[in-house]
Amino acid sequence: MSRRDPPSARPGGDEPPDWALPSWDALPEDEPAPRATRPVPATETSEALIRPRPGLIPDQFRPAILGVTEVTHVIRDAVRADERLRDVWVEGEVGRVTISSAGHAYFTLKDERSQLSCIWFRDDRLVSPFEPRTGLRVVAHGRIDVFDQQGVYQLYVSSVQPAGFGDLALRFEELKARLAAEGLFDAARKRPLPLRPAVIAVATSASGAVWHDIRHVLERRWPLAEVVLAACQVQGEPAPTSIVAALARIARYAEGCVAAGRPADAPVVTILARGGGSLEDLWSFNDERVVRAIVAHPLPLVCAVGHETDVTLADFAADVRAPTPSAAAEIVVPDRVQVAAGLAAEAQRLTGVAQRTVSAARRELDAERRALDGLRPADRLAQARERAGVLLDRATRTVLEQLGMARAAEQRAEARLRPIVAIRLGAAHASLDAGAAALAVLGPQATLDRGYAIVRRSDDGRILRRADDARAGVMLTIRLAAGELGATSDGPLEPG
Repeated sequence: MSRRDPPSARPGGDEPPDWALPSWDALPEDEPAPRATRPVPATETSEALIRPRPGLIPDQFRPAILGVTEVTHVIRDAVRADERLRDVWVEGEVGRVTISSAGHAYFTLKDERSQLSCIWFRDDRLVSPFEPRTGLRVVAHGRIDVFDQQGVYQLYVSSVQPAGFGDLALRFEELKARLAAEGLFDAARKRPLPLRPAVIAVATSASGAVWHDIRHVLERRWPLAEVVLAACQVQGEPAPTSIVAALARIARYAEGCVAAGRPADAPVVTILARGGGSLEDLWSFNDERVVRAIVAHPLPLVCAVGHETDVTLADFAADVRAPTPSAAAEIVVPDRVQVAAGLAAEAQRLTGVAQRTVSAARRELDAERRALDGLRPADRLAQARERAGVLLDRATRTVLEQLGMARAAEQRAEARLRPIVAIRLGAAHASLDAGAAALAVLGPQATLDRGYAIVRRSDDGRILRRADDARAGVMLTIRLAAGELGATSDGPLEPG
């Protein structure tokens, strides 16, 4: 056997290995033998040399070729079908942590031999009190799934906590998930705190330093507030029952004050506080009874349990979470210095507003006074008199101006007409003299001067033109060129 011969070509009749394709003599008898192949020209591609042509290899001997997406989906379905990978807790050391622009965290969990890619979405990361850092050993809770686009499997993290908590951490997460599913931690049910509470109820241990710290902060920041203590145990096995009873006493006290007609004495906000400690020390505030009592409490409740890094289920159920008991007292009441400064600034602002309002009202009043002064009869009469005087002066000036203009026009006309009048008068005198001369020639006097007379009847002054007009005995008046004569008519004379 040559070095190039495969093991199946060795003489002896050994069975071929599993990876070898069946030989052509192993074909079923009912199938025709393949046609002889021709030499492959040098111009054909390498793909033609590798890919068998249809009909050369039977279907039952062809390998099942899958696409990349199909393989990825097969792996994804297999991962999702495993119940153990749907809800897992993984402990490991945090590798490099990257925060995307969308707020998602990408990191790896690793141990001595392997590493696991993890993704922590923004909404889950922001509500978590713990952030993973490179080199920390943590316990991550979530599910394993496949990211199709990159073909990788990774842990989709829902929560992260430091490693080493053990069973208490698991119980914490289980109870948290169950209560959250009931809606006890929803932000919609959170109530706002009153701005300046007059009465504040505190549920804590009466012998601890927390009660002293809260009183000291309240006295320093807002001494007007009255504080009511509902003492309770905050550690140990009877602590949950004691905390629930303290919250119930506060609720009954508030109801009693309102029922007694003293609503001003009723507390309007409650502080549930405890100092720091281990997870076991704070476990009373993870009790389901305490969480439900906080949710059912009628007053807005501020929870201040432990230090800033300590997180309990009571913090999720409360209306407001404070990092420390002293911080809770600072959250509940305002700072009197800031309030006094705000009141001073507000007083200054109100003073300015009042001054501007009074000034505007004074201007309006003056305007109304001037308007009323103008409506008085004496003022109106004086105004009318003044207006009449002004009009009279204006009319006088106008008339005088018009008279002056007319006089000037007359003078100008006189200057122009005087030569014309003299000429026309001369012409008129000449014409009159000519007419008078003509009348003198044609007048009765000229006729009388020539010896003629004018005879009139004396009784009626009628001029006689016929002899028949003067009968005998009629009195006549004869006018001569110089003087008149009286005569009596003898009647008409006979002709000839």
